[in-house]
Amino acid sequence: MNEFVLIEAAGSRPKVNGLAYSGGKMKLPGWKHPVVVDLAGMSIPESVPLLTNHENHTSSRVGLVHAAVAENQLTISGEIVAEGDKADGIVAQAKAGADWQLSIGAEVEDAELVQGKRPVNGIEHAGPFYHIKKSTLREVSVVAVGADSSTQMKVTAQFKLKNTSLEVTSTAKPHGMMESGVPEKYPKLFATQKDPSSVSEGGNFLGQLKGEMIQMNETETKIEAAPEVQATAAVPAPAPDTANAAMQSERERVLKIHTLCNGEFPEVEAKAITDGWDAATASEHILAAYRAKQPSADVNIVVKTDAPATRKTLEAAMCLRAGIAEDVMLKAYGEQTLEAAMPDMDMPLKNLMLECMCIEGMSVPRSFDNAAIQAAFSTVSLPGILSNVDNKKLLQSYEAQPITALKLCSTGDLNDFKENDRFRLTDVGDLLPVAPDGEIKDGGLIEEGAKNQLDTYGKKFCLTRRMIINDDLGAFMKVPVAMGNRAARLIDQLFFSRLLANPVQADGKNLFHNAHKNLLGGAASTLSGDSLKKAIQMYLDQIDGDNQPISVEPRYLVVPTSLKYLAIELTRGATLIMSGSTENTVRPSVNVLADENLQVVSSPYLANSAYPGASANSWYLFGAPGQVDTFEIGYLKGKRTPTVERGDLDFNVLGMWFRVYFDVGVREQDHRGMLKANGAA
Repeated sequence: MNEFVLIEAAGSRPKVNGLAYSGGKMKLPGWKHPVVVDLAGMSIPESVPLLTNHENHTSSRVGLVHAAVAENQLTISGEIVAEGDKADGIVAQAKAGADWQLSIGAEVEDAELVQGKRPVNGIEHAGPFYHIKKSTLREVSVVAVGADSSTQMKVTAQFKLKNTSLEVTSTAKPHGMMESGVPEKYPKLFATQKDPSSVSEGGNFLGQLKGEMIQMNETETKIEAAPEVQATAAVPAPAPDTANAAMQSERERVLKIHTLCNGEFPEVEAKAITDGWDAATASEHILAAYRAKQPSADVNIVVKTDAPATRKTLEAAMCLRAGIAEDVMLKAYGEQTLEAAMPDMDMPLKNLMLECMCIEGMSVPRSFDNAAIQAAFSTVSLPGILSNVDNKKLLQSYEAQPITALKLCSTGDLNDFKENDRFRLTDVGDLLPVAPDGEIKDGGLIEEGAKNQLDTYGKKFCLTRRMIINDDLGAFMKVPVAMGNRAARLIDQLFFSRLLANPVQADGKNLFHNAHKNLLGGAASTLSGDSLKKAIQMYLDQIDGDNQPISVEPRYLVVPTSLKYLAIELTRGATLIMSGSTENTVRPSVNVLADENLQVVSSPYLANSAYPGASANSWYLFGAPGQVDTFEIGYLKGKRTPTVERGDLDFNVLGMWFRVYFDVGVREQDHRGMLKANGAA
């Protein structure tokens, strides 16, 4: 148990000593199991600061103590050197009967989770518990409630007697003593022998009062009456008159209450004097009032250090090893967790598995074999860590892959996998003059519909026993990297396959059709300055449902890779040089197409023979997705990235399965926002 003893000598600083740690189990915040600090492995400085409530600032340092290990327990002795509210409060409340306790603050250097039984500090402890093998004592704190529920505090006040070597103690209240803890016949002093052999079995007294006689070691003199004892404080002689004796007793009671309250609890003091409380009753109410003023959550952190590796720390360490970007790591884990993970960033896979077993309180085998691998796979921590690391690696790879469709298409959220109707409201009718009577004519809205539907795309991969034993995390991480690339490419594959297929629309016509006024055909459609000007004119001449121009300009010139540089020359050159002997028309040298601000987008999908409708000659104009609907990329309930999950364990495979899947769909929305040029007759 943690025992705190305060010794106050007249004219000197208050002395403290006590039991700081009994060597047993402690339940500490942040530790899943009880903690036992091995005193044999504790490094103890020559002097240790005495704090209040483990608060690390100057006002909380109240004294200095010396610590020592004796009989498998940590004891302290020292003095309170500070002056101020906190130091005075400790002394005052100790006098008032406050149950102060001690608590240690130590820096952990080596810890181990013990599952079975293990003797520590001369006590055999049953697991699970954390064995703090090595630590350094940093401070000892005075706390109201310690980590050990059986702790208690004792208070001793020490005074000097003239011509004697006696000590006055007040640690218990034996028979024949007043509420203040002193004998009834001697209201000021209770003298005890300094011979340790006279300690009573019932308390911590150094001696025992016998009748009215006090035995003094040095003088062998017997004191038979209280007035013969000369102390630093004068002892008033009892008054012979009964009324005077009662008055004197009342004055002493009031004086004790004044001393206990010390001006801090006026309401308690007034009630104690009025209601005739004795010193013990007043002490109880003073202590209750003091506790009511303190914060509701007391500080009971006994061992201050980083706890054993947590799931977040291990996950961050694996992310560092996998090469996840620093900004992503800081956002996901925070600076403190990331700093704690740095030392473990080179942790082998098998060590990761053993740490996960420790986190969940499983027995760690001496040898790493198939049973250990299977046990690690059965934990919650290991699959969760690997899944999260894979997700971050896959997302990093997904975002690094350029996706052409994201430039040309809008995005939307779908709630299920059924074919969803995607409606648009199109204004019908121009603004009309307001009549002289102020009446505004009604307008109309036409609801135009389109479709989109999601599908799920996925694959699975395995962390095998061979990868684990070979510590081949790099090979394992190549899989989510490839999956991220594939997921990004999937969007382009869906978009270009739909674009090149030129599907039939709700009106029975193909997406690109002469009736939609968005198809340029014939020999004149080959990419050139003239054909591009003609295509831009056709794009601008498109009309909406009210037969009005759509008022949208093309923003993207989409071409196969074979036409990329020609498209750049046509759209960016300052001058446009015409060639051909049959051309007799005089043209200006300025390139008017450069003012159209067309952005060239080149894609190998347009000429890929694996896609029906592919052509090395065809090219397209697209408007900006924010201005006009062309194609929509749909996602399931806002999830715009692929997902990695741990799959079910397969008995036939010694390893752990993971699966990646992506819910996405791409459909055309409106033929008016795009135009196709066949590029050939």
